Amino acid sequence: MRTIDPAKREAKRLQILAAAARCFARKGFGQTRTADICAEAGMSSGNLFYYFGSKQDIFAAVVEQDGADTEALFADLAAAEPWDALTRFLDLAIDLAADADYARLTLEISAQAHRDERIAALVSTNDRLVRSGLADLVGRAAEAGRIDPALDPTTTATWLAALVDGLFNRVAVDSEFAPKRERETLKLLVARLLRHQPG
Repeated sequence: MRTIDPAKREAKRLQILAAAARCFARKGFGQTRTADICAEAGMSSGNLFYYFGSKQDIFAAVVEQDGADTEALFADLAAAEPWDALTRFLDLAIDLAADADYARLTLEISAQAHRDERIAALVSTNDRLVRSGLADLVGRAAEAGRIDPALDPTTTATWLAALVDGLFNRVAVDSEFAPKRERETLKLLVARLLRHQPG
């Protein structure tokens, strides 16, 4: 019996998810067909369905992968100086908001969360990961004397997450808004909100 290399299998799975994410971002979940995903991924439908049972399963896996990426991000940031880690998070948020496909995909995921309980549960899990990761960074920054120690980490994390949500909504409704052009303004606003103290 032919064995399958786990690394190759995972690479193929990620290839499908990347292709699907582009399709969902550009056409929306409802208008995307599995044939579109196959064409974008450069594979047959038989190959696609070897990895995923349905379009719904693929969409759910895209959301799950976003959560896995979030976990990996905060694991990486945990080793950094806390204020530097917070600014790196803001940089990433700006870069993702400036990525048209990612920005549209984020809104499509939010829309599907209102229609599909499975997606809603995954989105809720991902949101908790973001807020928990930010709360840890805020708490460490306060302990290090880099921000106002009176700030509650959990509440502050929720407001930071809301700020990032607003960033993606602004991209959606304002075609002239250029996230990368506003990078330093965002960092300055957050620094003043948190009463950043230079190290």
